[in-house]
Amino acid sequence: MRFTVATYNIHKGFSQLNRRMVIHELRERLHGLAADVLFLQEVLGVHRRHAGRYLDWPGKPQHEFIADTVWREVAYGRNAVTRHGHHGNAILSRFPIVSQANQDISAHAFENRGLLHCVMQLRRDLPAMHCINVHLGLFERGRRWQVHALTERIREAVPAEAPLIVAGDFNDWRRKADRTLQEDLGVLEVFASARGRLARTYPAVLPVFRLDRIYARGLRIVAADVHYAYPLARLSDHAALAATFELVRPRPSTR
Repeated sequence: MRFTVATYNIHKGFSQLNRRMVIHELRERLHGLAADVLFLQEVLGVHRRHAGRYLDWPGKPQHEFIADTVWREVAYGRNAVTRHGHHGNAILSRFPIVSQANQDISAHAFENRGLLHCVMQLRRDLPAMHCINVHLGLFERGRRWQVHALTERIREAVPAEAPLIVAGDFNDWRRKADRTLQEDLGVLEVFASARGRLARTYPAVLPVFRLDRIYARGLRIVAADVHYAYPLARLSDHAALAATFELVRPRPSTR
């Protein structure tokens, strides 16, 4: 069975440098990616000030507005609460989500972060797949602790034989988290495996840094794509990543 996942930091529905509200254009572009599972970071669940300021502000949380009728399964992890509302990570899926949990991995009181862990059933005859959406902090010391929390959760909550995808905005400027994840968990970074190097995703207009990643275990990588295309580059300060995988039914034991 083949399926496609995508990850995108939507910058709370605003263009780079917060110049304009772009949540409507962003929804159209994300629908165009045709992803079966979508990992989103910096998603506004509620923002009362924006709702009062913009006449066309969605009447639903951003993850539900983006999902529309394309992704019928939605999970949202609230990470930061502000005076105007809250924001966090979201996973949208065409497949049934059988369980979900959001873990607080904030390393600082002024930088709220979390990891959203969903288990989904692609097909009855296939093993359940674990998907973890992350948005790591800006400071290396905090990221080191957050990566440790991520690896511990995977060791404790994800069976070794279960297919696994970890995707999101890692803010991993120096690739230390990349080395730790691959060495400790046996995951593969999709673009490094398919193209020989991590994808450049930030800033979206002229990408230099390789901040956004898709890691996988127990899946065959079929394709990997970076979506820089104009005007998608104007819809956030990050580029979007997409990857196609193949999951095969386990062979019955001969013993």
